[in-house]
Amino acid sequence: LEVDAARYRLRILNASNARRYRLALEPAPGEGAPFVQIGSDGGLLERPVDHASIDIAPAERFDVVVDFSAFRPGSEVTLVNRLGEDGAARVMRFRVTRQASDDSRIPDTLSRIERLDPAKAVRTRTWEFRRGTVGGHAGWTINDKAFDPNRMDARPALEEIEIWRFATDLHHPVHVHLDPFQVVDRRGRGPGQFDSGWKDTVDVRPAEIVDVAVRFTDYRGPYLLHCHNLEHEDMAMMASFETV
Repeated sequence: LEVDAARYRLRILNASNARRYRLALEPAPGEGAPFVQIGSDGGLLERPVDHASIDIAPAERFDVVVDFSAFRPGSEVTLVNRLGEDGAARVMRFRVTRQASDDSRIPDTLSRIERLDPAKAVRTRTWEFRRGTVGGHAGWTINDKAFDPNRMDARPALEEIEIWRFATDLHHPVHVHLDPFQVVDRRGRGPGQFDSGWKDTVDVRPAEIVDVAVRFTDYRGPYLLHCHNLEHEDMAMMASFETV
């Protein structure tokens, strides 16, 4: 992409079937953060967050601002993947072509986000994503159960806050249908650096536990949560829940 020496807003979606990315700029700007995150899966953050690099799992979204005024016209800047090799290590190239007038700025306050108070949660539900036996063969399970669309594994009530605890054996990006959630804890250390804002997909790494606060408000009926690794999803690493 040819760009002016100015700020650009980039909306990033990881649409890979299973690959995680660690996105960075090479070369990095001499001053300031390479990425200023302003949004996540569910919209704007409350405040901008600076990142030297961004870890993004399948189905996650990041809304960022990159300031190309840090580079001289004629420069080439590459968006790289530090978790990849060869062709998978290079994502996109930017060519800074010209100077430009830019009076834009990133506001200190972007939006207001209602905090889901974990202390007000009516219950905690644990969802364990792991390898198991499905139909007599090796497969992927949630809470040691194969997927059954007619079985409801939870019945959360509308407007009630719950804590959903996601635990994994391997890497599983967990996606919840219907309403977004807020990450409240990762490995007992609070939210991670990429967990800000409203999320609907959370990157749960191998042997990790992530707690999220969720409140369903929209519609009664059956919905899904599942691993967003496409192969795991296609092999029915899913669970059904019903809002009541």
